Amino acid sequence: MSLCNIVALRWDKMSSNGVTEDDDFADYPFHSEFDDLETPPRYRPESVQYFCRTTGFTESEIKKIYRNFKTECPTGLIKEDAFRGIYSQFFPQGANISQYAHYVFQSLDHERNGILNFEDMVQGLWTLSRGSVDDKLRWAFTLYDLDGDGQICRDEMTRVVTAIYELMGKFAEPWLKDGTTVAAHVDFVFQKMDLNRDGVVSFDEFMETCKNDENITRAMISM
Repeated sequence: MSLCNIVALRWDKMSSNGVTEDDDFADYPFHSEFDDLETPPRYRPESVQYFCRTTGFTESEIKKIYRNFKTECPTGLIKEDAFRGIYSQFFPQGANISQYAHYVFQSLDHERNGILNFEDMVQGLWTLSRGSVDDKLRWAFTLYDLDGDGQICRDEMTRVVTAIYELMGKFAEPWLKDGTTVAAHVDFVFQKMDLNRDGVVSFDEFMETCKNDENITRAMISM
Protein backbone atom coordinates (compact mmCIF):
# COMPACT_ATOMS: atom_id res chain seq x y z
CA MET A 1 0.00 0.00 0.00
CA SER A 2 1.36 3.42 -0.93
CA LEU A 3 2.04 6.07 1.68
CA CYS A 4 -0.36 8.35 -0.18
CA ASN A 5 -3.11 5.80 0.31
CA ILE A 6 -2.16 5.21 3.93
CA VAL A 7 -2.54 8.92 4.64
CA ALA A 8 -5.99 8.83 3.07
CA LEU A 9 -7.18 5.45 4.32
CA ARG A 10 -8.21 6.41 7.83
CA TRP A 11 -10.33 9.29 6.60
CA ASP A 12 -11.63 7.50 3.51
CA LYS A 13 -13.00 4.73 5.71
CA MET A 14 -15.12 7.37 7.39
CA SER A 15 -17.45 7.38 4.42
CA SER A 16 -18.60 3.84 5.19
CA ASN A 17 -17.47 2.47 8.56
CA GLY A 18 -19.75 2.52 11.54
CA VAL A 19 -22.49 4.40 9.71
CA THR A 20 -26.09 3.31 9.49
CA GLU A 21 -28.81 4.52 7.16
CA ASP A 22 -29.97 6.88 9.90
CA ASP A 23 -26.63 8.66 9.74
CA ASP A 24 -27.11 9.82 6.16
CA PHE A 25 -28.86 12.99 7.39
CA ALA A 26 -30.66 13.08 4.06
CA ASP A 27 -33.69 14.77 5.57
CA TYR A 28 -31.75 17.64 7.19
CA PRO A 29 -32.52 21.06 5.72
CA PHE A 30 -29.57 22.33 3.69
CA HIS A 31 -29.04 25.46 5.77
CA SER A 32 -28.57 23.49 8.99
CA GLU A 33 -27.13 20.16 7.93
CA PHE A 34 -24.22 20.51 10.36
CA ASP A 35 -26.16 22.23 13.13
CA ASP A 36 -27.52 19.03 14.64
CA LEU A 37 -24.02 17.58 14.82
CA GLU A 38 -23.12 19.93 17.68
CA THR A 39 -20.15 21.65 16.18
CA PRO A 40 -18.27 23.70 18.83
CA PRO A 41 -18.73 27.48 18.46
CA ARG A 42 -15.04 27.96 17.72
CA TYR A 43 -15.25 26.00 14.49
CA ARG A 44 -18.16 25.70 12.10
CA PRO A 45 -17.54 23.97 8.78
CA GLU A 46 -18.76 25.28 5.47
CA SER A 47 -22.00 23.93 4.03
CA VAL A 48 -22.27 20.43 2.63
CA GLN A 49 -22.78 21.90 -0.83
CA TYR A 50 -19.51 23.80 -0.50
CA PHE A 51 -17.61 20.54 0.05
CA CYS A 52 -19.47 18.86 -2.80
CA ARG A 53 -18.43 21.72 -5.09
CA THR A 54 -14.78 21.73 -4.01
CA THR A 55 -14.35 17.93 -4.04
CA GLY A 56 -16.02 15.05 -5.81
CA PHE A 57 -17.58 13.67 -2.64
CA THR A 58 -21.34 13.30 -2.58
CA GLU A 59 -23.53 15.00 0.02
CA SER A 60 -24.07 11.68 1.75
CA GLU A 61 -20.33 10.97 1.87
CA ILE A 62 -19.57 14.41 3.30
CA LYS A 63 -22.09 13.98 6.10
CA LYS A 64 -20.81 10.52 6.93
CA ILE A 65 -17.20 11.70 6.89
CA TYR A 66 -18.10 14.56 9.21
CA ARG A 67 -19.89 12.32 11.71
CA ASN A 68 -16.85 10.08 11.93
CA PHE A 69 -14.46 13.03 11.96
CA LYS A 70 -16.28 14.32 15.05
CA THR A 71 -15.91 10.88 16.63
CA GLU A 72 -12.15 11.06 16.17
CA CYS A 73 -11.93 14.81 16.81
CA PRO A 74 -14.73 15.88 19.19
CA THR A 75 -13.63 19.52 19.18
CA GLY A 76 -13.92 19.71 15.39
CA LEU A 77 -10.20 20.48 15.24
CA ILE A 78 -7.16 18.25 15.26
CA LYS A 79 -3.67 19.04 16.49
CA GLU A 80 -0.52 17.29 15.38
CA ASP A 81 -0.27 14.92 18.35
CA ALA A 82 -3.76 13.59 17.69
CA PHE A 83 -3.07 13.35 13.97
CA ARG A 84 0.10 11.37 14.69
CA GLY A 85 -1.85 8.99 16.91
CA ILE A 86 -4.42 8.29 14.20
CA TYR A 87 -1.72 7.94 11.55
CA SER A 88 0.31 5.49 13.67
CA GLN A 89 -2.51 2.94 13.60
CA PHE A 90 -1.58 1.98 10.06
CA PHE A 91 1.99 0.96 10.77
CA PRO A 92 3.56 -1.84 12.82
CA GLN A 93 4.21 -1.07 16.45
CA GLY A 94 7.60 0.51 16.80
CA ALA A 95 7.63 2.06 13.31
CA ASN A 96 9.21 5.49 13.34
CA ILE A 97 6.30 7.57 12.08
CA SER A 98 6.98 10.79 13.95
CA GLN A 99 8.91 12.79 11.36
CA TYR A 100 6.94 11.75 8.31
CA ALA A 101 3.63 12.30 10.09
CA HIS A 102 4.88 15.79 10.96
CA TYR A 103 5.59 16.53 7.31
CA VAL A 104 2.20 15.19 6.20
CA PHE A 105 0.43 17.23 8.88
CA GLN A 106 2.33 20.34 7.79
CA SER A 107 1.35 19.76 4.15
CA LEU A 108 -2.33 19.72 5.15
CA ASP A 109 -2.00 22.66 7.53
CA HIS A 110 -2.41 25.42 4.96
CA GLU A 111 -2.66 28.14 7.61
CA ARG A 112 0.53 26.85 9.28
CA ASN A 113 -1.11 27.34 12.68
CA GLY A 114 -0.66 23.81 14.02
CA ILE A 115 -4.34 22.92 13.69
CA LEU A 116 -6.35 21.08 11.04
CA ASN A 117 -10.07 21.58 10.66
CA PHE A 118 -12.66 19.57 8.78
CA GLU A 119 -12.06 21.46 5.54
CA ASP A 120 -8.31 20.73 5.67
CA MET A 121 -9.01 17.05 6.19
CA VAL A 122 -11.69 16.73 3.50
CA GLN A 123 -9.59 18.54 0.90
CA GLY A 124 -6.55 16.43 1.80
CA LEU A 125 -8.57 13.23 1.77
CA TRP A 126 -10.00 14.00 -1.65
CA THR A 127 -6.58 14.78 -3.11
CA LEU A 128 -4.85 11.72 -1.71
CA SER A 129 -7.58 9.16 -2.24
CA ARG A 130 -9.36 10.29 -5.40
CA GLY A 131 -7.46 13.23 -6.84
CA SER A 132 -5.90 13.27 -10.29
CA VAL A 133 -2.21 12.64 -10.88
CA ASP A 134 -1.68 16.41 -11.08
CA ASP A 135 -3.53 16.88 -7.77
CA LYS A 136 -1.30 14.33 -6.08
CA LEU A 137 1.84 15.82 -7.58
CA ARG A 138 0.86 19.27 -6.29
CA TRP A 139 0.42 17.76 -2.83
CA ALA A 140 3.78 15.99 -3.11
CA PHE A 141 5.47 19.29 -3.94
CA THR A 142 3.88 20.84 -0.84
CA LEU A 143 5.11 17.90 1.23
CA TYR A 144 8.71 18.47 0.11
CA ASP A 145 8.56 22.26 0.29
CA LEU A 146 9.01 22.22 4.06
CA ASP A 147 9.41 25.95 4.56
CA GLY A 148 6.66 26.89 2.13
CA ASP A 149 8.83 29.18 0.02
CA GLY A 150 7.68 27.71 -3.29
CA GLN A 151 10.80 25.69 -4.02
CA ILE A 152 12.50 22.51 -2.83
CA CYS A 153 16.13 22.53 -1.80
CA ARG A 154 18.33 19.44 -1.54
CA ASP A 155 18.16 19.47 2.26
CA GLU A 156 14.36 19.46 2.23
CA MET A 157 14.26 16.54 -0.18
CA THR A 158 16.81 14.66 1.94
CA ARG A 159 14.81 15.20 5.12
CA VAL A 160 11.57 13.92 3.59
CA VAL A 161 13.15 10.92 1.88
CA THR A 162 14.94 10.06 5.13
CA ALA A 163 11.63 10.23 6.99
CA ILE A 164 10.04 7.90 4.42
CA TYR A 165 12.90 5.45 4.74
CA GLU A 166 12.71 5.53 8.54
CA LEU A 167 8.98 4.90 8.31
CA MET A 168 8.94 2.18 5.67
CA GLY A 169 12.35 0.56 6.22
CA LYS A 170 12.88 -2.38 3.91
CA PHE A 171 9.42 -1.77 2.41
CA ALA A 172 10.51 1.62 1.04
CA GLU A 173 10.43 0.44 -2.57
CA PRO A 174 10.36 1.95 -5.11
CA TRP A 175 12.22 4.61 -3.13
CA LEU A 176 15.24 2.64 -2.01
CA LYS A 177 16.23 -0.76 -3.23
CA ASP A 178 19.25 -2.79 -4.25
CA GLY A 179 21.41 -1.03 -1.68
CA THR A 180 20.61 2.50 -2.82
CA THR A 181 21.31 5.03 -0.09
CA VAL A 182 19.16 8.02 0.78
CA ALA A 183 21.91 10.36 -0.41
CA ALA A 184 22.24 8.57 -3.75
CA HIS A 185 18.49 8.55 -4.27
CA VAL A 186 18.21 12.26 -3.48
CA ASP A 187 21.15 13.10 -5.74
CA PHE A 188 19.58 11.25 -8.65
CA VAL A 189 16.11 12.77 -8.29
CA PHE A 190 17.34 16.27 -7.47
CA GLN A 191 19.64 16.40 -10.48
CA LYS A 192 16.77 15.28 -12.71
CA MET A 193 14.47 17.97 -11.33
CA ASP A 194 16.84 20.94 -11.07
CA LEU A 195 16.53 21.76 -14.75
CA ASN A 196 18.25 25.16 -14.63
CA ARG A 197 20.91 24.00 -12.18
CA ASP A 198 20.29 26.79 -9.68
CA GLY A 199 20.35 24.49 -6.65
CA VAL A 200 16.60 24.47 -6.01
CA VAL A 201 13.57 22.82 -7.64
CA SER A 202 10.71 25.14 -8.51
CA PHE A 203 7.11 23.99 -8.79
CA ASP A 204 7.28 24.21 -12.59
CA GLU A 205 10.49 22.15 -12.68
CA PHE A 206 8.95 19.60 -10.34
CA MET A 207 5.81 19.20 -12.47
CA GLU A 208 7.70 19.16 -15.77
CA THR A 209 10.13 16.50 -14.57
CA CYS A 210 7.38 14.31 -13.18
CA LYS A 211 5.29 14.58 -16.34
CA ASN A 212 8.29 13.62 -18.48
CA ASP A 213 9.46 10.74 -16.29
CA GLU A 214 6.93 8.04 -15.48
CA ASN A 215 9.18 6.44 -12.88
CA ILE A 216 9.58 9.65 -10.89
CA THR A 217 5.86 10.37 -11.16
CA ARG A 218 5.07 6.87 -9.89
CA ALA A 219 7.48 7.31 -7.00
CA MET A 220 6.04 10.69 -6.03
CA ILE A 221 2.37 9.67 -6.06
CA SER A 222 3.01 6.28 -4.45
CA MET A 223 4.53 7.86 -1.34
